[in-house]
Amino acid sequence: MKEQIIYSKPALIAKLKEISKMGFIPNARKGNSGGVGNTLEDLLGIKENNLPIPNAAEWELKAQRLNSTSLTTLFHSEPSPRAIRFVPQTLLPKYGWAHQEDNKKYPKGEMSFRLTINGQSRSDRGFKVVVDRKEQKVLISFDASTTDPRHKDWLKSVRKRVGLDELDPQPYWGFDDLEHKAGTKLLNTFYVQAEVEVKRKKEFYRYTKVTMLQKFSFEGFLKALEDGKILVDFDARTGHNHGTKFRMKQNCLPMLYEKSTVIL
Repeated sequence: MKEQIIYSKPALIAKLKEISKMGFIPNARKGNSGGVGNTLEDLLGIKENNLPIPNAAEWELKAQRLNSTSLTTLFHSEPSPRAIRFVPQTLLPKYGWAHQEDNKKYPKGEMSFRLTINGQSRSDRGFKVVVDRKEQKVLISFDASTTDPRHKDWLKSVRKRVGLDELDPQPYWGFDDLEHKAGTKLLNTFYVQAEVEVKRKKEFYRYTKVTMLQKFSFEGFLKALEDGKILVDFDARTGHNHGTKFRMKQNCLPMLYEKSTVIL
């Protein structure tokens, strides 16, 4: 078994600069998903995401493609009140719609509540994230009047099932819980971004941007929610709740830290 390499911060920075000078490097893994991070870990000789830096606060490595539109999952967290299992017990049966695989891949009557919402604008089904600083809560809000006309049949069914008022109770995350959850997930980070080139169906990466991010900022996290940079993603169907995720748009990670140092 290969011995784990231990880096000091200056040694790691020097190694990342050296990797950057290597130009385009072939993907080290079969298939391209996760290739950017896996290839970088192989070049550094480290295990997944673990940065062995002694005598330092916890550090991790995050590697992403430059100019990608995909969202990064920050963490999973179900809304409160947790005792009533809000997503499968309320949102899905009362606000869900027929799953596209209803009566095909899944049994007849399979419902879906797959929705990605933000704090900037309401979704086409009238849902939005609301940061309530007075109540110290991040809430999910519903406003039937903002629903897109193409969902009028769905809206009629919601009226029958539960009525068209605001959610009551409103699912929420308390600031304290959210700060703790995010703070344990968003460690100090070396954030590395790579240009991607495809030749003969194989990806090649050039690691061109490195930022050192220190000390999680909950205020930055709330601001990113309000600005629509962090989104809340529901993914439930009758047979299975895949969990509620907080996901982030690309290039926004530095917003979540008090100190951001550009290395490259």
